[in-house]
Amino acid sequence: MTKWRPSSEIRVKALGLHWRDGRLLAAEVCNDNGQVRGVRPLGGTMEFGEVWQETLTREFLEELGVGVSIVSEALVFENIYTFEGEKGHEIFFIAEVLFPKDAFEGQDEIIFYEDDGTRNIARWFNLDDLDTGGLALYPTGLKALLRPIDPAE
Repeated sequence: MTKWRPSSEIRVKALGLHWRDGRLLAAEVCNDNGQVRGVRPLGGTMEFGEVWQETLTREFLEELGVGVSIVSEALVFENIYTFEGEKGHEIFFIAEVLFPKDAFEGQDEIIFYEDDGTRNIARWFNLDDLDTGGLALYPTGLKALLRPIDPAE
């Protein structure tokens, strides 16, 4: 098993906020022992020449096989952090996304795989249950900026 470590360079990423019944879709983040230490909204690293909207739609298509509609402007968020003793630095473009009607309806979790074959699990989480001594929401500080959207708005 490959152990993930932060890049030694600044990474630019796009994350999508998808809500279901007021709960946020987020993937598990595990430590080296495989224990879930937190969750993070889905998305990924921008490729050279790509704008954040392209990254966001590409990542959801690659990871979940679903096209998304971006329904908000991006929140730009800087994250300097330490993971397993190594420092990382990321700049995020974070926006609300909607799935096609009935996508993943009735599913409480979504299993997906990264390009390197790493298995991931995403679930919908109540924000009130995150950052309260149990699971953390990454990037740190994001919770204070979030509000679930109502697709009827």
